[in-house]
Amino acid sequence: MIEMHIRKARIDDLKNIMEIYGIAQDFMIESGNPNQWQHRYPAEDLIREDIDSEVCHLVFEGESPHGVFALLSGDEPTYQYIENGEWLNDKPYVTIHRIASDGRIRGIFDCAVDYCRSFCDDIRIDTHESNLIMQRLIEKKGFRRCGTIYVADGSPRMAYQWSRGL
Repeated sequence: MIEMHIRKARIDDLKNIMEIYGIAQDFMIESGNPNQWQHRYPAEDLIREDIDSEVCHLVFEGESPHGVFALLSGDEPTYQYIENGEWLNDKPYVTIHRIASDGRIRGIFDCAVDYCRSFCDDIRIDTHESNLIMQRLIEKKGFRRCGTIYVADGSPRMAYQWSRGL
């Protein structure tokens, strides 16, 4: 059995990353979530910024990349205001954004979360209300729904947090 591993993305990974996002966009649209990313998000310029700032990570099985996510440390600006609930605590956290899979292997989300848990006691993530698949993955991994946040364009997202020991 080949194990999954994670490394930071490099600019020469850009083509593979954009292919993974394209597959994920198609899957989201086909599975009842046509409005979250459509075929516009994330844009290549944003991914280049993620790579340059070393927050873009690839999930590999063997030598092949099958998943991608952005991992940000520090306060997430869109998480400053939360309604219909509250965060579990005010401890330092990492945020998982833009997680996607090419659908060829299972366990991309689990691998990313386990990676984060190996060095951080608090993780936050958000998703669109129509992204039922992601909601199930998030909840299955022990995250608690904390309320609603609003992303930069003003649209609502379901906000979750996992905290070690809770």
